[in-house]
Amino acid sequence: MRRRRAIIYWAGFFVVLALLMAAPLILPEFWRRFLTEILIWGLLAMSSDILIGYTGMISFGHSAFFGLGMYGAAAALISLPPPNLWLALLYGLVGAAAVAGFVAYFSTRLRDIYFAITTLIFSQIFYVIIFTWTEVTGGENGLTFSRPPLAIPGLFSVRFTSETLHWFVVAVVTLSYLALRRITQSPFGMVLQSIRENEARTRAIGYPIERYKIVAVMLSGLFAGLAGVLYAIQNRFAAPDFVFFLVSGEVVIFNVIGGIGTLVGPIVGAAFFLLLREGLSRFFTEYYLIPVGVIFVAMVIFMPQGLLGFMRRWLNR
Repeated sequence: MRRRRAIIYWAGFFVVLALLMAAPLILPEFWRRFLTEILIWGLLAMSSDILIGYTGMISFGHSAFFGLGMYGAAAALISLPPPNLWLALLYGLVGAAAVAGFVAYFSTRLRDIYFAITTLIFSQIFYVIIFTWTEVTGGENGLTFSRPPLAIPGLFSVRFTSETLHWFVVAVVTLSYLALRRITQSPFGMVLQSIRENEARTRAIGYPIERYKIVAVMLSGLFAGLAGVLYAIQNRFAAPDFVFFLVSGEVVIFNVIGGIGTLVGPIVGAAFFLLLREGLSRFFTEYYLIPVGVIFVAMVIFMPQGLLGFMRRWLNR
């Protein structure tokens, strides 16, 4: 039975991957770009699932990690000509991980709602700094820059188009998913799930809970920063709005809609929410959030395990 499930899982994985790779050759420009954004937001949601779904820690600070990943990439692309993709990735990841470590050192000493509020406060602190530090961050106007080529010195250099950028994002999101899947199934991931189920018992066994939480927050912030770098490269700008805590709230919604503690669920939730918002905004214009809110409340009541959990139950029947 386990082997059969593994075969079905990997068959489905490669089918979805093939469809994502073929999408740019079929979809028009708008939907091609929209699909790329869904993958980036899905990566951000998947990074937060490490805390929400596997460690039982609700974070409202992911907007800070996401935004600082964007600004780290922007700093590398503006200050170090010619534009270098790998330096942008390095700056964004290091910046996001460093801030995540700083936030984790203070916030992981708290639990439940106090942890969530602390991460929200830190995200707002970074938002105010970025919004007011006009000389460095551009203030409310943000930073704009040119898109770097995909280049390896001495081998090749490919300028990003909408197609090549989509394939690059698919590759990064796929590798990130496989890495996070491996981490969650490792002994480290098992300890995180033990913390979620019973933190006191896990501490009594002898595990250093605070260290595991700090590493989990840093790991989550690292992948959130990676999503920020990808978003910055796609849109060629970094803005303080992406550091605002409302982005973190949307990420939590993605997790709830798709299915917490599944990694794939947050990506499904991001796709569903963004497609729903795009579709309803064309009919209800500025009032589109009302039907979106009603649908979300209905899903929480009738599908508490999210879309992925609902699909699993339906398939089992």
